[in-house]
Amino acid sequence: MLSRKLVLIVIDGLTPAVLEAAVERQDMPALRFLAEQGEYRRALTTFPSLTPVCLSSLVTGAHPDVHGIPHLVWFHRQEQRLVEYGSSFGAVRAAGTTRALRDAVFNMNEQHLSRSAVTLFESLEGAGLVTAAVNMVCYRGPAKHAATVPGLGRPAFGPSRFFYYNLFESDVTGAPLAVRTRARGSVDEYARVVGRWLVTRDGFDFLVFYLPDYDFASHAAGPEAAHGALARVDRAIGSLLDAAGGSDEFLERYAVLLCSDHGQTRVERAVRLEDAFADFRLFRPGNGRGAELAVTASNRAGMVYRLDCEATPRQLAGRLDGEPHVVLFRENGQAVARRSGAELRFAPKGEGWQTSGDAEALPQSALERAWCALENPNAGDLIVSAAPGAEFADLGGRHHVGGGSHGSLERGDSEVPMLAVGLDAPAPQRLVDVAPLVRSHFGVDA
Repeated sequence: MLSRKLVLIVIDGLTPAVLEAAVERQDMPALRFLAEQGEYRRALTTFPSLTPVCLSSLVTGAHPDVHGIPHLVWFHRQEQRLVEYGSSFGAVRAAGTTRALRDAVFNMNEQHLSRSAVTLFESLEGAGLVTAAVNMVCYRGPAKHAATVPGLGRPAFGPSRFFYYNLFESDVTGAPLAVRTRARGSVDEYARVVGRWLVTRDGFDFLVFYLPDYDFASHAAGPEAAHGALARVDRAIGSLLDAAGGSDEFLERYAVLLCSDHGQTRVERAVRLEDAFADFRLFRPGNGRGAELAVTASNRAGMVYRLDCEATPRQLAGRLDGEPHVVLFRENGQAVARRSGAELRFAPKGEGWQTSGDAEALPQSALERAWCALENPNAGDLIVSAAPGAEFADLGGRHHVGGGSHGSLERGDSEVPMLAVGLDAPAPQRLVDVAPLVRSHFGVDA
């Protein structure tokens, strides 16, 4: 017997506390209904807890050591250049607008996402199922789609039903322009109309319904002050329920998994990670010849790449002892976590971890995520998880002081809500457990 179809709803940046408070109120009827019908838990995302990294883990079931996406901004060792997926408009301009758009829209999925990782769109379509995605950043799949924008010229390969910010649309839905007024939720409104069109036609077996505007609002106002954006999220989800003929009818047809990709915490101060290495020759776009280090930072995570540099990772890490950041590096086959001079060494051992040093430097729940981030071949020699309340200014000097941000190993950045409705398995405990659960639901091997 074929399993119920499945809708994966991803609300970018939604924290567990905000969802838990929302479902207790009467003004979020769709979220409240799903919470009443499902099983809920708090789960852990991956690290760095940034959207491209987290969404790649969500749809592959792998941490960055396997899927290869290291950050929002990183240094491409083979091509000797910076990759910028869109930390801010200022960062995109500083990296080169055309190249940054090409990296974010195409190269992330075609080149940077490792072939060792298999997306849900690839595995489910390979089993004869119809998959769909709305605005999903990590979208790699087998179906070829021509661009809707004149001059873009290059096709994208994604799920059979593919809608990506008006740039790629597998079907004509009548949805409005997505990128109009983010502050008023135009991207989520585009997703709402497309999602309603898909459910009305029962046009998929598996749908990823990605809603990014809550994260945009939370960056501006803080995670506890984006109520209006969450109300628009609820309206978008409610349109899916209504399109099936009502809430009960929707759940007769579809199982639901609802989560976010990462959490968010309030930012009180901005830090330039580059300042700790100001006496080195740092890589700059268009002027990288002879650089000793490349420093890439955005939101609450940063990386330091040794280029033509004699200083060891340990020596470089020591420069950050003045701040309570967590600095990660590899040494003699082990990982080292350093915080304000205190160190914890760790490495996998059997089903657990071998550790020595100061356990206060890194909580036990962060060991796997930290190790997998360091094992990513595209990661820096140092990975820095920002101290509570701090954010690293990006390539364009932008930050979110006074609002919210994410990216670190801290619990507030790392915890995500996880709500399962109509599934035979319990709600996943980790973001990387979502893809195996979806495959199991449809009886598909990885």
